[in-house]
Amino acid sequence: MARKAAASKAKAQSNLPELTEDQERQVYRDMLLVRRFEEKAGQMYGQGLIGGFCHLYIGQEAVVAGVTLASRKGEDAQITGYRDHGHMLAMGLDPKGVMAELTGRQGGLSKGKGGSMHMFSNEHRFYGGNGIVGAQVSLGTGLAFAAKYRGEDTVSLTYFGDGAANQGQVYESFNMAKLWKLPIVYIIENNKYAMGTSVERSAATTDLSQRGLSFDIPGEQVDGMDVRMTFDAAKRAIEHAREGNGPYIIEMLTYRYRGHSMSDPAKYRTRDEVTQYRQERDPIEQVKARLIEKKYATEDELKEIEKEIRAIVTEAAEFATNEPEPDASELWTDITIAN
Repeated sequence: MARKAAASKAKAQSNLPELTEDQERQVYRDMLLVRRFEEKAGQMYGQGLIGGFCHLYIGQEAVVAGVTLASRKGEDAQITGYRDHGHMLAMGLDPKGVMAELTGRQGGLSKGKGGSMHMFSNEHRFYGGNGIVGAQVSLGTGLAFAAKYRGEDTVSLTYFGDGAANQGQVYESFNMAKLWKLPIVYIIENNKYAMGTSVERSAATTDLSQRGLSFDIPGEQVDGMDVRMTFDAAKRAIEHAREGNGPYIIEMLTYRYRGHSMSDPAKYRTRDEVTQYRQERDPIEQVKARLIEKKYATEDELKEIEKEIRAIVTEAAEFATNEPEPDASELWTDITIAN
């Protein structure tokens, strides 16, 4: 029996998608930057340097790293909810601008006026950071409509969580996206608890990848803690949408290590559960182990990458602390006043 189990496990592992050496190195850097940035943001929030709400992405890094690697950076649009720092960093946005927006400084991506939940970069085709649960699904569908209307060869990558998956506007968007065969990939980041209620207690059907069945939208569940799986699924889904076949749903089964926001003590789950995910399924440690096992990098090289990433994060924190606050005149910019 033990021999059969070992053979079965070996066969399953042999069927896993593989990343090239360059891709493994890229996703390692991307995920490590997100992790260290978010850890620093949490620290700065505790020091009172960041106000308002702050939702950290720690634990979910493999989702955005894999999807972004499979996309066309600077061409395909991305939009998400309020847990948005990791998406911007993986897309290549300046960490200083992201951190300065968290601290409400004029050097922030939204000039210090949006804060943690409302960041934006038209240059990088990142459309937020949206504070209303599920609102980004309608907006992302609109981005896909615009791409098709203009004849662009781009895809809208629209992220939302398991909590937002129960919102009505999500299904209105599904219907329109399929009806008009819009180039969009819906990415459900299922981190199990929405704000604090487990998906089993909040959803009548917990396989969220099948939520598009009544609209004839294909979907699949993916191990969102393994960047190889997120990249592989995203690559297929993006190709499906780009070739004119309409929307695709990917449910990324992931996990956040911190509470819903910085004000959430996360008492609705056990410490053992969090520890188990950290020790057995951490997305960054998985890549680190493969880099060493395949001799793509040595321990010393990985330590050097860690040092570089920490320096980037430190520089971002210093910039975000010393940059001046927006001038009062900014209250009247970037708004439309009706006559």
